[in-house]
Amino acid sequence: MRQRLLPHPVLTLVLALIWLLLVNSFAPGHLLLGLLLGWAIPLFTRHFWPEKVRIARPLVLFKFIVIVLFDIIVANLIVAALILGRPKKLRPVFVELPLDLRNELAISMLANTITLTPGTVSVQLAEDHSHLLVHALHETDSEALVKKIKQRYEAPLKEVFEP
Repeated sequence: MRQRLLPHPVLTLVLALIWLLLVNSFAPGHLLLGLLLGWAIPLFTRHFWPEKVRIARPLVLFKFIVIVLFDIIVANLIVAALILGRPKKLRPVFVELPLDLRNELAISMLANTITLTPGTVSVQLAEDHSHLLVHALHETDSEALVKKIKQRYEAPLKEVFEP
């Protein structure tokens, strides 16, 4: 019964928090509306979820989110410097990122994390989900980029969604 009324409790809280950040207010009315949206969206979209989301290590997920937010801020500064500096010296590159992840939600989160980080974009997922094609705006060491993505993003997602 609880599952039908609150299908994704963590998502409910995350959506409510996102709402509060978007409206830039923690007023009681906005808090109530955020919780209402956080409850209603998962409730009405539960049929679109192929499987129940299981978060094995919530603290690892929290640490992952902090790392991603930090990386987004740093990458914004780096990309701004690259663009405002000498854009002709950019070295764009496509990199094949081999995937250890098998969970579709985890792969989607990895691809979205890469795209959210300025300077990199997830371009294509192989049909067999064995690798992800990533475009980097400026990269001189493709192996270092692959290693960084696997360590900072893929490894925590594997811990969280594929224990």
